[in-house]
Amino acid sequence: MTDPIADMLTRIRNANKAGLDKLELPASKIKANICRVLKEEGYIKSFKIAAKSPSEIVIKIGLKEGAIVGLKRISSPGLRVYKGYTEMPRVLSGLGVSIVSTSAGIISSRKAAALKLGGEIICNVW
Repeated sequence: MTDPIADMLTRIRNANKAGLDKLELPASKIKANICRVLKEEGYIKSFKIAAKSPSEIVIKIGLKEGAIVGLKRISSPGLRVYKGYTEMPRVLSGLGVSIVSTSAGIISSRKAAALKLGGEIICNVW
């Protein structure tokens, strides 16, 4: 798999459209941090890192019904997109949020602008 973050966003999008209230996906630190930001911003109910077996670790995500309207991957492995804190994108005039990878970790675009940090725009959520 060349882009595990895009796979994660696609699984969330598909589960949301199918009306599911929870889903599982393979775990990684970046995915866990993206889930943390989604929970802080109120797009998901909960997430938990669990071991299915000793060799397989998964993230279990509890979805809120109707909270996520859209997800879009911005920076991809073939085309990285970086922005300074003054250029942080406003998703749907501030109703959505961008998830940004900064030197302080993965945070929302609102927090990045407040901390005056730029970084790689991972995705937009609205």
